[in-house]
Amino acid sequence: MTRLRYALVGTGSRAQMYLDAIATTHADVAELVAWTDTNPGRQEWSLTQHPGLGTPASFAPDALAEAVREHHVDRVIITSPDFTHADHIVTALDAGADVVVEKPLTISEEGVRRIAEATERTGRNVTITFNYRYSPRNSALKQLIDSGEIGEVTSVHFEWVLDTAHGADYFRRWHRDKDRSGGLLIHKASHHFDLVNWWISDVPTRVFASGGLRFYGADNAARRGLGPRPERGTTDSPLRDRFSLDLRTDPTWTGLYLDQEQYDGYLRDRDVFDAGITIEDNLSLVVDYAAGSTMSYSLNAHAPWEGYTVAINGTLGRAELNVVERGAVLIDEQGRTVVDPSARPDLVGSEPARPASEHLIVQRHFESAREIPIPEAAGGHGGGDAMLLRDVFLGAQPDPLGRTADWTDGVRSMVVGLAGNRSLAEDRAVRISDLELGPAGAVAAGVKA
Repeated sequence: MTRLRYALVGTGSRAQMYLDAIATTHADVAELVAWTDTNPGRQEWSLTQHPGLGTPASFAPDALAEAVREHHVDRVIITSPDFTHADHIVTALDAGADVVVEKPLTISEEGVRRIAEATERTGRNVTITFNYRYSPRNSALKQLIDSGEIGEVTSVHFEWVLDTAHGADYFRRWHRDKDRSGGLLIHKASHHFDLVNWWISDVPTRVFASGGLRFYGADNAARRGLGPRPERGTTDSPLRDRFSLDLRTDPTWTGLYLDQEQYDGYLRDRDVFDAGITIEDNLSLVVDYAAGSTMSYSLNAHAPWEGYTVAINGTLGRAELNVVERGAVLIDEQGRTVVDPSARPDLVGSEPARPASEHLIVQRHFESAREIPIPEAAGGHGGGDAMLLRDVFLGAQPDPLGRTADWTDGVRSMVVGLAGNRSLAEDRAVRISDLELGPAGAVAAGVKA
């Protein structure tokens, strides 16, 4: 079988999943011929972790177009920071390659316009990797709604809680800068908004948002009297606490970040109670959809446990999906914990009162509730990662659930965050049609090209 030729942009933590797939599981259909990162140390470390990659050629981050042409690249995988996505997508498409990009598609209206224009101009494909669609629990809810058992959807309640390890982590890294990540409404919640769009087969039309930075950040720390703190978690300072992340406690953090600071000075473990954090940690939205339903959505980034609750109300009944990904954040004697329980469920301990679990309940009007079996799955993100990678590297298989997502799905998910951010800034409801999306405006409205 002919192997497709891949280039990769960005070799941070998220890239490792793709590198492992190319080096092992999907080595028969994929080869990495070129790659780049602003930090060469991360590339060197990644080679030691994935020897099956061989010797891909390195190129400068601003030389993607030349690399695509020189190395006859078929597809470019983009796992660089969010604010760089639009530039890399457009460059790859214009150079003659298809694209696989991590969510979010981009973080700005300008980025949406440029990507839409590039896809129209080149006719090339952009796949966005919404791995949560593939999780069996989320697929089971989609099947239930599509079956018509709860009737026409009238409203959605969606609450996602990030705990004081995973949620805190967005306030240590570059994600804390809204100009680089778009805030949690775009970087994180685009996953959630995509799920709702997909579950109910609809598109958003209007958003009202409320929220703010209410727990992390210097002002909140001062108000609660937390006192002096070290600027980073990797320190022997007695001022460290359970919100500090010591990169020395995990060989991956050490290899990807601590040992590579010599190249660019990037700190992966900054204090979550720093000054200058510009993203929100508590968010609530009301979102209207084209077919007439409404969603109430909330996101909390400092909960004591992690998971999500979804309730879908319909004209014939109600479906509820309740997921606990981690019941408590516990720190061992060495200061270690699992930062992202959804990525490493195998390392999450069991809690008696709130065990890791997933339950899908349906109840029709005038009937008793019953639980819908969810197929077992192993691996990251509710078992979704492996199935996503299969579609990425082997091609989408016939799927009545339509789990493979392209750039148009990326637009329809992130416009909720774009409208939500404008709503926060202007203290008003914002229609999706108010956004300056150019040719992507029709896409956001669900109009087929």
